Amino acid sequence: MDVFSDVIATMRIGRAKFTHSRRGGQWGNRFGPYPGAGFHIVLRGSCWMLSPDGSPRLLTAGDVVFLPHGAMHGMSSSPDRVPAELPPEPEARGEDSFLGDGEHEPAPGEALLLCGAYRLDRGQVHPFLRALPEVIHIPARPGHHPALRAAVDLLGADLTDARPGADAALPALLDLLLVYLLRAWLDEEASRRSGSGWCAALTDPAVAAALNHIHRRPARPWTVQELGNEVGMSRTAFARRFTSFVGQSPMAYLAWWRLSTAARILRDGDAPLATVAQQVGYASEFAFSNAFKRTFGVAPGRFRREHRAAPVSVP
Repeated sequence: MDVFSDVIATMRIGRAKFTHSRRGGQWGNRFGPYPGAGFHIVLRGSCWMLSPDGSPRLLTAGDVVFLPHGAMHGMSSSPDRVPAELPPEPEARGEDSFLGDGEHEPAPGEALLLCGAYRLDRGQVHPFLRALPEVIHIPARPGHHPALRAAVDLLGADLTDARPGADAALPALLDLLLVYLLRAWLDEEASRRSGSGWCAALTDPAVAAALNHIHRRPARPWTVQELGNEVGMSRTAFARRFTSFVGQSPMAYLAWWRLSTAARILRDGDAPLATVAQQVGYASEFAFSNAFKRTFGVAPGRFRREHRAAPVSVP
């Protein structure tokens, strides 16, 4: 997988949970905090989002909001509500549940909403995601981000019209929504802050190539010199450029990615620890276990048992 796909794969566990509702009159709900990333889509009508800092944002049809850190916030019919004082969000419906109540246009003051959350493993959140702001708001502007707009339209169509295959389509569309909204933010951020941070790292030819080498072959005994050679830069210039964009040195990022990959392997499979160690570039099970415990706070075997016994969930 490419780096951006790996970013999403490391953060997401299972399927997104969501509620789909028509809201009217005076209403408001509190969402979060939770160990996940929240999202809201205004399918029709309009409403207010009460940001974690208390500032209101007017949302209109087609707007998408993403809260990557699961901060507490509110959704309301008016901008003068306090999120902490609102009743909690409606009970989440299963991935295969929807109301099918959107075949008619909302009346004035009504809103048709899709609200939900992606479950995350906070121990494996990629540095790219940690660098995201508390709130990402992608307004519905004609001609902007057509792939995201198409995903929103498809979600709206499947939620309001119970066609055959909806149970399979909705989880896939929610996954696509996550990809497209992060791409949209990346595009907009790159135009605002070119030349710095993860936006630059994912588009800079040398740094992006080095990241792809690390992600595709974490078991290789990389050195800074070898990575610099692969991307056509001197050791010193490459190390400086990589660190300035990524926020970590090449070797620190390599170590993090190896252990993050190991955690995913432990969570999803039954491979012996010695095999896992070899897959991510450690010469011995002992060295791997020590490094893993320093990062995750528990030994690999215990991590595997606990992760399977108590998976991360979002209300």
